[in-house]
Amino acid sequence: MGASTRLRAAVVGAVAMALVAGACGGSSDNKTPAASGGIAAEAKAGDWKTWVLTSADQIKVPAPPKSGSAAAKAEVSELKDLASKRTAQVEADAHKWSDYPLLEPWVKENMQLVSEQSKNPPLASRGYGLVSVAMYDAIVSAYHWKYVYKRDAPSGITTVIPAGADPSYPDDHAAIAGAASRVLAYLFPEKAAAAYDQEAEAAADSRVAAGVNYRSDVEAGLALGRAVADAVIARAKADGSDAHFTGQIPTGNDHWAPDPGTATGPTEPLAGTWKTWVVNATALRPGPPPAYGSPQFMKEAQEVVDVTKNLTADQKRIADFWKDAGGTPLPPGHWNQIALDTIRPLKLSDAKVARTFALLNVALSDAGITAWDTKYAYWSPRPVNAIRNLGIDANFTPYIRPTPSFPSYISGHSTYSSAASQVLGYLFPDQAKSFDSMAQEAAMSRLYGGIHFRSDNETGFAVGTKIGQQVVDKARQDGAT
Repeated sequence: MGASTRLRAAVVGAVAMALVAGACGGSSDNKTPAASGGIAAEAKAGDWKTWVLTSADQIKVPAPPKSGSAAAKAEVSELKDLASKRTAQVEADAHKWSDYPLLEPWVKENMQLVSEQSKNPPLASRGYGLVSVAMYDAIVSAYHWKYVYKRDAPSGITTVIPAGADPSYPDDHAAIAGAASRVLAYLFPEKAAAAYDQEAEAAADSRVAAGVNYRSDVEAGLALGRAVADAVIARAKADGSDAHFTGQIPTGNDHWAPDPGTATGPTEPLAGTWKTWVVNATALRPGPPPAYGSPQFMKEAQEVVDVTKNLTADQKRIADFWKDAGGTPLPPGHWNQIALDTIRPLKLSDAKVARTFALLNVALSDAGITAWDTKYAYWSPRPVNAIRNLGIDANFTPYIRPTPSFPSYISGHSTYSSAASQVLGYLFPDQAKSFDSMAQEAAMSRLYGGIHFRSDNETGFAVGTKIGQQVVDKARQDGAT
């Protein structure tokens, strides 16, 4: 078993043992833990601070049908009718959209959509952040209204899946579906918006067919989630990401150039100017890298050559494991998968799962912006170009190919990974050392891959740590602790 596999196994096992008792929140008013799948209520989640909404009650949710009214009776009749017509497909759909952890289908879809795009780490981390914030704000708002109306889930009907421990109106599953689907439609317009709407509606319908929600629960949830998404998209349209680079690309061997023999342009030179969630990217910009051709630069360049020529089987495996090249969810997606693997053995409330991904992806989004601010402040050359141009090794070829099409200093991988490890270490403190070890390994993988100098990794790691710490400071004030 390699180092990465051991670390991830340790995270999953130890987190499950150490945190399951305290991670679930308060007790339920109307459901036993067994009836809600072992996940306790989260009665105070509606008080948590939101990211884009000004408050949890910014978007108004009308009251559900009154008990005993004609509308309420019609909803009960629908549930009974649907229960009598259930098929294996209905049951499969219920599990697909409602099994723990709740956010997984949408996180996975985001990862898949990133994998289908050309490699663009800061754009990917921006998107992960927007989707996660939309889901989080939607669930916090849903929980606020749940405890305003305190509507019990349906009773007297056999259900496919457990009903939640919290009140059923509005349904948080539908709210998440409405929020995630609409933001994904904005981020990935290659697929028709109607197709995303259909996914959200299928997720909502599955709750009614499963017997755990009334029709008005999911309709209110969908409407709320979509309204939250609209607010998040409005922020996204004003974050500067649609600006086009019209500047001059620096020339000379001491500046970035594409892989030898290619003419690829630089990826997202203006990403460092995009609006962040927490940090000031320019304020975190480190000093310059070692001067081109200086003794320190030559030492680091020779190290890349020596490491590449003498790679061990374990170093190659580490480089491959953290490669995160085009056709994958990229480095931020890799850390989303680690988060999924971490929470899977637990029984966190839906709200706590949403908070985990919001904090993680806000940190990753800010890490991408901050790393790109530094990259295009200095336009430093990649090892393959510098090593060849300086005559250290005219035929040098890195283990990882092709070299990413953006400047070397600082390492995006290192920045992303250290920021993520800080956030996950805060959320799951018994595993902080394991997350840090993962991040350190991710940083070193770029040296093993021959595509970064040591100072790229070390400086990026330090910057990412500061980003993660600032996001954690923000988290400590969100009311969830």
